[in-house]
Parts: sequence; structure tokens; C-alpha cells
Amino acid sequence: MFFGEALMAQNDNEAVDVVLVGAGIMSATLAVLLKELDPTIRLEVVELMGSGAAESSNPWNNAGTGHAGLCELNYTPAAADGSIDIKKAVHINSQFEVSKQFWSYLVRKGTFGSPKSFISPVPHLSFVQGRKGVDYLKNRFAALSRHHAFADMEYTEDKARMTEWMPLMMPGRPADEVIAATRVAGGTDVNFGALTTQLLAHLGSQPGAEVRYNQKVTGLERQGQGWRVEIKDSRSGAARQVDARFVFLGAGGGALPLLQMSGIPEGKGFGGFPVSGQWLRCDNQDVVRQHEAKVYSQAAVGSPPMSVPHLDTRVVDGKKSLLFGPYAGFTTKFLKHGSFLDLPLSIRAGNIGPMLAVARDNMDLTRYLISEVRQTMEQRLDSLRRFYPQAKPEDWRLEIAGQRVQIIKKDAKKGGVLQFGTELVAAGDGSIAALLGASPGASVTVSIMLDLIERCFPEQARSAQWTGKLQEIFPAREKVLETDAALYRDVSQHSNECLQLVPQPARAEPGVTPLP
Repeated sequence: MFFGEALMAQNDNEAVDVVLVGAGIMSATLAVLLKELDPTIRLEVVELMGSGAAESSNPWNNAGTGHAGLCELNYTPAAADGSIDIKKAVHINSQFEVSKQFWSYLVRKGTFGSPKSFISPVPHLSFVQGRKGVDYLKNRFAALSRHHAFADMEYTEDKARMTEWMPLMMPGRPADEVIAATRVAGGTDVNFGALTTQLLAHLGSQPGAEVRYNQKVTGLERQGQGWRVEIKDSRSGAARQVDARFVFLGAGGGALPLLQMSGIPEGKGFGGFPVSGQWLRCDNQDVVRQHEAKVYSQAAVGSPPMSVPHLDTRVVDGKKSLLFGPYAGFTTKFLKHGSFLDLPLSIRAGNIGPMLAVARDNMDLTRYLISEVRQTMEQRLDSLRRFYPQAKPEDWRLEIAGQRVQIIKKDAKKGGVLQFGTELVAAGDGSIAALLGASPGASVTVSIMLDLIERCFPEQARSAQWTGKLQEIFPAREKVLETDAALYRDVSQHSNECLQLVPQPARAEPGVTPLP
């Protein structure tokens, strides 16, 4: 049994081992992992919307970049002396490789579905303009290419070569423009919506697992060694209570209000800064066919990391499109389908200080968001033409992206800081955990959920059953991948073959086996 003694329902309440709030990539990944580790576990996923992957995991609400540090320049900051810090890029790369191992394991089981429905090979490029940008990219290439994870990276300042790499972006440029690019052919585009849907379908086919939609969590209360979760059906109005030993709050922007509802001391002091997003989208296949890449550049001076511009190939339901952006905006909603009262209702005595400190220290961000909101379509197209000089207005339309709620947390010196990224907040007894923040969350979900398992289920994670299963699923974890070049290459190659990202050699019948 997952938790030893069976959890007994009280007052005719339903009882499960785990309740997961939100049917996005985070909850779906954690639920499937837990079922693999203990098939007897009883769990329920509850989702406010009428389907899974309706918010941040939806393919049109994110860029679909399999974030691996290959092209994202904000993961490799430059020091004052020009040296490049590659630690974050290396770590994110290893985390994405861990995600690929999990997806490969599920594909090898033979019942999960085709990897082609959610992951596609798309080269990752970095593109810079001006002498300062070129010097930075050259130093970045020199630093990264010495590491085994980036050994296949190519660098060029040759415009003929760049025309081969990104033919859509080169015509119409000034002959004397100073530009450079790097390319990694082994990048990916990931449809996190399709992946989430497959995970949920796989989960729902197993005994002791249920996914329910149109379910709103209205209360969280400590109950013995676990939690009582109050849930209301948004269609019928029927209310019910579920007793659970563990609760995961994986509701994207909606996780912060739920964390506050729980009242755990570890959640006090956290605030949220919601940022909306928009893309320019092109479905004209005559244009789309000329760009087979995700091309990232540098954010404008003084702009936040969320503003890094990129022109991306997207593959959704087998059809290719192009996205350019993101263009930021501001709203008080925490979810795309949320309420304008989300931000004001999240203010508490414990977080108003950090929130005011962040407001004081981030006036540049405020001005940036105001300027983004006020942009006209022509101004957005001008930004696109920095990448694609010959862009035509009739080929592009505005696409509303998902909400991102950046983390505000206490800081001893500043009072509060705005944090870009993700953070796992868990109760001291491991009975409840929430995932806050944004990018690169989806790409590194598996590593985040493995961290959650180690923090919230320490005894089970050390057991022979769970340890053996984890070793079967994950031949190599992050730290080893960062340091062992030969193992990295073997594991990555094996994952790429399973996920059909490279031509596949002849194989015996598929089976779930560890690496040879």
C-alpha cells in the first residue's frame, strides 16, 4: 500500500492517497510518475476547465521550445570581463535530457502512443546583431562548445551560411550589417498540450486513477495526517469533500491562491506578478516552409528576461506554423480564463511588503509593460522585421498567449524580489506542495517532479521498490549527465531514437528495458 494503512474516509467523504489540482503538464507528469512508482496508489486529478492542458500547457499559450539551453541567451549571462557563465544552461540541458528519458520510457511501454504527436526535431539558433552582440555570441560559443552537451553547436558570421540556416531571415538585410548566429541541429519543438493529453489518457486507463473536469477547489483544510479538499462541480453546483494524504497544487497561475488557502507557513510571504503575452502567428505555408528553426535573440537593453524575442517553428497537430514574440502585457488575471480580481484578492498582510518593494524596485519593468500594451500592430511588425525584414502584414495575425505569474518573495535586504523561473513550495511535513512560476517549467517538469517526490515522499523514495523503478526509468540523472560525457551521449542517443528524433535503426520488439 502506498502510505501503509489505508486512508479511511470520514463522514462519508471520498478518500484517495493523492489529489492533484490542475490538469496541466505538471500534475499529469507527477500523477503518471507516482503510478509508475506504486501502481496501487489511488489518486484523483481535478481541473477547473472542461479539458486538460487548457491554460499554460496549451500549445498556443507557449512557444513549445524544448528548453535545453541551446539557444536561450538569457541562460548564459556575461560578466563584466566578457566571460560567460554557462552553469544554468548546462543544468537546464541536463534537466531536459531527464524529461526525454521519462517520455522515452513511456513510449517503450508500447501503450503510451506515438512521440511524433508531441515532439518534433527543430534546430535551435541564436542570432545577434551589432559588434557587441557578435563578440558576446562568439564568447558564448567558445564557452559552451567545450562542454559535451553543446559539442555539436556551430558558429558562423558568414552570411551565406546563415542563409542556409535561416533563409526567411536573410533577404532584405543591409550588406554591411554585422550579425552572427549559432546553430544546434538537435533542438526540438514540443507540443506540451498533446503531451499532457497523452499523459492524462494513459493515467485514466489505469485502476485507481481518475481525472475530473469542471471541478473548482473551494477549500483546503488540515485533516489528521492529510488534507480535506472541498470541491464544487461548476456545472451542477454539487459539492463534495475528498480526504487525501497528499495534495499537489499544480494549477499554473492559480496555484498561488490555493497555496494561500492552505495556510501553511511555508507559503506565507509569496506574491504573484501576472504578465500576459501575445504572439504574431503565421499560417501561410509559403512563408512557413522557409523557416525550419527556433531563433532566439537578445532582449532590448533594460527589458526583462521574459521579453527575449524569438521566431519559432511550431508543430501542432501535424501542421507547421510560425510564432514571433512574445509581446508582453499586463492584466490582474492569474489565469487566461481567470478573474480580474485574482491579483487584488491575493494580497495578504504577509506579502504586501514584498509586493510593494518589488513595485518600488521594478519601475523599468512597469514602463516596459506599459509600452508593450500601447503597441500598435505596425509597431509589432517592426519588431518582427528585425528578424524577418520582408514580413508582410497580411501573413500575420495576433495570437493571445497564456498567463505567466512571476514569483514575488521576501528578501532580507530588499524587502521583496521578483523571481523569474519556477519554485516548489512544500509544507514541512510533505503533505502538500505547490509549483509557482513560469519558464522553463514545462521542459524541465520531470526534474521538478522528481525533486518533489524526494522532498515530500522521502521514505518511499529511499525504498528498494521506488529506487529500482527510478533507476529503470532514469539511467542517468542531472548531476551525472553534467559531468559524464560518454554516458550523456549514450543516454541522449537512446532517448532520441525512442522519441523518433533521429533515423531509427532496426530494433527488436519494443520493451521496457534499461540501457545496455
